[in-house]
Amino acid sequence: MTTVRRRSIAAALAATAVLCGGGAGALAVAPAAQAAPSPSPSAPALPAGLYGTKDPTYDGVWRQSFAFLAQETSGVEPADQAVDWLLRQQCDNGGFAAYRPEPGKPCDASTMLDTNATAAAVQALAGLDKPEAADGGTDPVTQAMRSSVHWLKGVQNKDGGWSYNPGGASDANSTSIVIGALAAAGEKPGTVKSADGRSPYDALIGFAIPCSAKDAGAGAFAYQPDRNGKLVANADATAAAVLAGLGKQARTRGAEPGQPPTCEAAAKPTAERVARNGAAYLATALAKTGHLDLPPMPGAETTAPAPDFGNTADAVVALAAAGHGDKAAGAVTWLKKNGPAWAAENGPAAWAQLILAAHTVGADTRDFGGVDLVQRLNATGPKPDSTVETRAEQEHENKESGENSGFGVWLVVGVFLFAGMGIGFLISGRNKNRQL
Repeated sequence: MTTVRRRSIAAALAATAVLCGGGAGALAVAPAAQAAPSPSPSAPALPAGLYGTKDPTYDGVWRQSFAFLAQETSGVEPADQAVDWLLRQQCDNGGFAAYRPEPGKPCDASTMLDTNATAAAVQALAGLDKPEAADGGTDPVTQAMRSSVHWLKGVQNKDGGWSYNPGGASDANSTSIVIGALAAAGEKPGTVKSADGRSPYDALIGFAIPCSAKDAGAGAFAYQPDRNGKLVANADATAAAVLAGLGKQARTRGAEPGQPPTCEAAAKPTAERVARNGAAYLATALAKTGHLDLPPMPGAETTAPAPDFGNTADAVVALAAAGHGDKAAGAVTWLKKNGPAWAAENGPAAWAQLILAAHTVGADTRDFGGVDLVQRLNATGPKPDSTVETRAEQEHENKESGENSGFGVWLVVGVFLFAGMGIGFLISGRNKNRQL
């Protein structure tokens, strides 16, 4: 799962690369991460149905989709208004941009379609309750999901992977989240082949750093090769690739405990093997302080590293999915103490990351370090159509109503029975009189 901070700056850099003619490979290094910018005082009002209050230019569809994903794990049914907003963001060809301020305007060649936003939307749509189609055909949610899957298949690169925006070089994050989307939609990712006959897993393996690497990055995944063709460890890419390589999605629950995480070389590595190697890298990285750190910004003065909240949450999900939830325990404790303040600043996608991490390890999302994560996420958007609590209240009311209704029915039945008995006595008496 790509983190909320990487999303905003990555989209901005992708836009710069395309508009400035950067072309394929322009983003050769993993984008730095930061929070989405706040809207300026003159910014127009945000559309109804959208989660969050910050500028959605670079993460509108992303944060909406991950809000749905987190709510779905928590028994929350998003408001129809919120679902409609997401559906209206889709272009006619099935792709999604990061955000379209005028969804009524048709997409054209200038619309910057985004594989990450599209794949996130597919995963979110796959988990929504499907309304009945008015004409008896396919419901609009399923139609939108299938259309997006079709578009994603159409922009697959020859190496089997995907780039952030179509036409660029494949990267581990985009490839990973598309794999998750394909699986969520009921596809078999390994059978989705490029024009050169390569699968998404072929591309994913190409981003894995061998266990024989001499530096501390052994077993990790790179976002992309750098300008010299070297694979440099990236925690964000590693967490995403671990999930994809194991065939898991963001909503996964932790697997049964397995063997200790180790980095094992293989003559012919498989997607699962390199994913488990990635889990070993994450376990080692978290063991130091209980959290990951943000990489230093290029050209910045040397300072103490800043904690990376989002990637720490993603690493928890990846480790638990690999059966190493015990190795994520320290990170969960750290997130309980520090995560809510970070999420309060960063908005719905950040709350969603904490919920998904807590869900994966079986922690209480309603009391995560004393904070109800689900309630805080719900408060960033339209009031949900239903929650576990509202459904329980409704069931209780229905039960009481049913009991009262049942009593009334039996009372009426009793009255008729007694009335029937009286009529019977009268008829019997009349017959006896006639016989006499």
